[in-house]
This record gives sequence, structure tokens and C-alpha cells, in this order.
Amino acid sequence: MDASELYDPEFRELIKSKKPTIIIPVGSLEQHGAHLPITTDSDIVTEIASRLAKKCGFIVFPTINYGISYEHYPLFNTSVDSHDLSHFIESILVSLQENEIKSTVILNGHHGNENTTKTFQSSLYEMRGIKVRSYSYWRFMKHEFDHAGFVETSLMLAISDKVKMKKAKNGFTTKGLSEKEIQRINELSTERGGFPKVAKNGVWGDPTGATKKDGEKFLAEIVRNLAKECQT
Repeated sequence: MDASELYDPEFRELIKSKKPTIIIPVGSLEQHGAHLPITTDSDIVTEIASRLAKKCGFIVFPTINYGISYEHYPLFNTSVDSHDLSHFIESILVSLQENEIKSTVILNGHHGNENTTKTFQSSLYEMRGIKVRSYSYWRFMKHEFDHAGFVETSLMLAISDKVKMKKAKNGFTTKGLSEKEIQRINELSTERGGFPKVAKNGVWGDPTGATKKDGEKFLAEIVRNLAKECQT
């Protein structure tokens, strides 16, 4: 169920009778190469959250469309500070708890948010009367993830008509590098302004072979595995 389908006082009655789980998707607004829109992370996590809600009988709330993307500077990003994002999410959780919501899933769609969003999965919130689970969706697929590469481009092809495949170009890949080199590059790419030092065109991976069919396969795998995790 989507929040746009909810009305008061029916929603308050639903909370009392069904004790629903609320999904809060968190995305970002940042560059994704020349072929994907800057809303890519938010678009993908919104779709996954919607499918997960339908599969599990959860309720999906509006996506937080801004995240921590300073690593992409000077390529385009509109970022919020980690403290501000944390405080914003915490304020939402407090409000939900006051409205007698007992279960919440924070679904993260951007790597730069992960350290912040995963801090909410703790016993502290259960003590306050609300169970909070935090997941980053790419952790629920086997294929190696990327940025505007094969995976993200395939996912976007499955959910959007905004992909410009004619502009898709191969980006940085770790093929042939040692584990030590990969670790050093991963660390560099997460620093402020570090990502374009690694991937000059803003792409990590090769999007040129991406397909809608692969995107649908990835979506099904992610939602299936997330649903199993949420229902345990």
C-alpha cells in the first residue's frame, strides 16, 4: 500500500487493528553519468520499496530524495550532511512512534547513506517502542553492484523511460586489480570529491550491455530476498 492511498481516520484504525510496517525509502540526487537521470538512486529505491510493500503487506511512505553525495563533487550532487540526514530520519521515527507505529523499515538506495542509515537498526529504538530495520537494497543481490554501470542501468531500463542508452559509455572497472588496489580505490572513491578521481566520467562499471530483462531479474531477486529478511 502507498501512503497516497491512506486517509485519516481510517489509517489510525488500521494502525490499531493491523499494526502495519512502514517503509521509508532513502535515495539521493547526484550524477549518474551521461545516460541516467540524477534521480536514479531515488527512482530505484522507490520502485523496490513499492514492490516490497505489495509483497509483504507493508505501507510505503514518500522517499527521502536527498542523501550524502559529497564524494561526487565536482560532478553534480545535491547533498545533506550526515548529521542532518540522521536527525531528519530520527524525527520521522519519533513521530511514527507517537502515532503508535511499531515497525519500520528504512530502505537505503545510495551507498553514501549507508553508514548513517544502518545506525538506526539498534535496540535503542525497540526500547522506545518501535522496531527499526535498516537495509541497503544492493546487499540482497548476488551480482556485483556498480554506479551507473550494468546493474543500475538495467534496473532503470526496467522501471523508467528516461535512460539514454546512446550516451552510455564504459567507466572505471576493477578487472585485473589486486585486492589491495581495489581497497585503496574504494576508500578514495568515498572521500569528498573522490569518486571522479577514480571514475572520470562518473560511471563505475560498463552500462553498454544493460537490458530491461536483466533489470527485471535483478528487481525480482532483490524484492524476494528482502521479503525473506523482513519476514524472519
